[in-house]
Amino acid sequence: MKIICIGRNYREHASELNNPVPESPLIFMKPPSALLINNRPFYYPDFTRDLHYEVEVVLKITKNGRHVQPEFAGSYYGEIGLGIDFTARDLQSQLKAKGQPWEKAKAFDHSAVISDFRSIDQYDRESIKFQLSKNGEVVQDGNTADLIFTFDYLICYISRYFKLQMGDLIYTGTPAGVGPVAIGDVLKGYLEGEEMFTCEIK
Repeated sequence: MKIICIGRNYREHASELNNPVPESPLIFMKPPSALLINNRPFYYPDFTRDLHYEVEVVLKITKNGRHVQPEFAGSYYGEIGLGIDFTARDLQSQLKAKGQPWEKAKAFDHSAVISDFRSIDQYDRESIKFQLSKNGEVVQDGNTADLIFTFDYLICYISRYFKLQMGDLIYTGTPAGVGPVAIGDVLKGYLEGEEMFTCEIK
């Protein structure tokens, strides 16, 4: 099982971090040990002092495929969930400044919160609303209609380089509003108004 993540897939998020808007999907990976499931608490790691939340819609791959063509892309995911891509922003900035990979800042243990999954058929694939609240206040408010690279485009693009396998997860990018968390904060994710996860920072 692979955890495939897409960076800078919402224009306003790229702008808020002073990053250029990508011309093609920016891909990075997390290992299976990054998953944090079942509303378990997240323990603030000792290697960062600037941990940020990034809420994302997550696709669950339903069958194997390489070089998927556009007309078939929609059949490769049948369920979606909601997750957080936790990022050690200070560590990421240091790594970027040195031209080094981001793994230490993005792929550490439990950096990928994930909810249960729902059938994609209950949503409008072109326009799915999602939110993240911190201590009861909405801090991120996104809609997949604003994606730079759509779900189907990501399926086709990723499968050119990596074989998609049943059970793979694709974190499709975060909207504007990312920010820091502190010990004691409680994060909640919502998909079309339905609470999908709770994550307490300890």
